[in-house]
Amino acid sequence: MEKVIKIFQIDAFTNKAFGGNPAGVTFGNGLSDAEMQAIAKEMNLSETAFLCNSDKADYRLRWFTPATEVDLCGHATIASLHFLSENNILKNNSLLRFETRSGILDCKMEDGRYFMQIPVMKTSNYSGGTSAIIKALGIDKSELEESHPFVLLENGYLYLHVQSIKTLSNLKPNYKELLAAAENGKLYTAAVPFTLETIDKESFAHLRFFGPYYGIDEDPVTGSANGPLMLVLQKLGLLKNADDNISLQFEQGDFINRRGRINVTYSKTKNEIYISGNAVTVIKGDLFF
Repeated sequence: MEKVIKIFQIDAFTNKAFGGNPAGVTFGNGLSDAEMQAIAKEMNLSETAFLCNSDKADYRLRWFTPATEVDLCGHATIASLHFLSENNILKNNSLLRFETRSGILDCKMEDGRYFMQIPVMKTSNYSGGTSAIIKALGIDKSELEESHPFVLLENGYLYLHVQSIKTLSNLKPNYKELLAAAENGKLYTAAVPFTLETIDKESFAHLRFFGPYYGIDEDPVTGSANGPLMLVLQKLGLLKNADDNISLQFEQGDFINRRGRINVTYSKTKNEIYISGNAVTVIKGDLFF
């Protein structure tokens, strides 16, 4: 018997269509894992999110790339909140909790803006070799902030500090070499070069995200990388704000024509990180299979 599901394509971390990061969003009850994976492959977006019933939270939220299920996805979560708002389920100035592979995540909608809690992950200095990574990214060693080590997040994201936004804009990675340097995900899962030079004066940092291990050569605007960037900046001594609550804007996507802006708030006392942004629905339709 043919199945029909309602599915949206939503651009997250933007207030204009064709910006930010696109995600598919649909309800996942009654779908098998294989069907979810097939739908994500058919949508051919970096992630497609599936909202399912949960006995631990308001919804169980699952994220699939065209190749695999992932533990955390920021932009598809922001898109999911927008999807629920568009379907009159999530009301303005209200809270919502998602059960995920990364734990229970608190989310909310305030004045039309969507907020998502990001797990606080451990960071460490990268102990592997860096020459192959630098070569795969096409960076000259002189363009790196040599006094700063590469920083590895516990989920495998590898952050490297470059000196200028010009360097960041000129990157043309060799994705096969980048994947080989990662030893197919054993050493790291994604390369995240960033700089403190920005396009907008109100922004603090600009980053790019290269994840061939996940089947994503370059992700336009990555919530799961922008949130932890706050921890990386703290580890490298780049946060001069002594306040308990720090709120910064980060940039991504401009160099692949998917401009996105993410606000990240970090509470040192609570040890909590929230990312927030806007979202726009660009496609609403039915999927038959």
